[in-house]
Amino acid sequence: MTRTAQPPLLFLDVDGPLIPFGASHPYPVYETGLADPDSGENPLLARINPRHGPRLAALACELVWATTWLEDANVLVAPRLGLPPLPVVGLPESSGAVGVSGGAGEAGCEEEEEDVRIGLHWKTRPVVAWAGGRPFVWVDDEITEVDRGWVAAHHPGSALLHRVDPRRGLTGGDYAVVEGWLRRTVAGWVRPGPDAHGGRSHRSG
Repeated sequence: MTRTAQPPLLFLDVDGPLIPFGASHPYPVYETGLADPDSGENPLLARINPRHGPRLAALACELVWATTWLEDANVLVAPRLGLPPLPVVGLPESSGAVGVSGGAGEAGCEEEEEDVRIGLHWKTRPVVAWAGGRPFVWVDDEITEVDRGWVAAHHPGSALLHRVDPRRGLTGGDYAVVEGWLRRTVAGWVRPGPDAHGGRSHRSG
């Protein structure tokens, strides 16, 4: 078998998927020994279940942060998960984060106004731009049908926009959906090599 393409990407949010919030009951906390009690570290970080790390690392994809935590996700979140530093998607300047803007000057303002009018999430354009046509999963707690429709119209590759319930965070059911999509997507990019049928390997349609 010959792999003919880069693996899919997985864009991962922090608040909601990894740090659950909004439930009426107390959340369990996980002590990792990484925090200095006098450091003033965000107490919500203790809600991150370190078991997510091995499960995320085992997925057949490349992990990318898509979060307002930006590089702080590598400093504060990744060590709790046992993950190495990951790439970080830059976010629009209007979100309060320094990163990739939707455009320059008047064109960028027009895009932003259009996004607000139709209800497009401000991460959607940067995620699609970062993917550059590669298949991707986006895991977030704020995804809507508007985002799914925009991605379908503007992204040439396969994509799964998976919304997580922020009250629960990532669950086994969420992983099952993502893992199933990745298996199908990766299988579609693998074909027998030239020795198998006397022809060149190719991407599936």
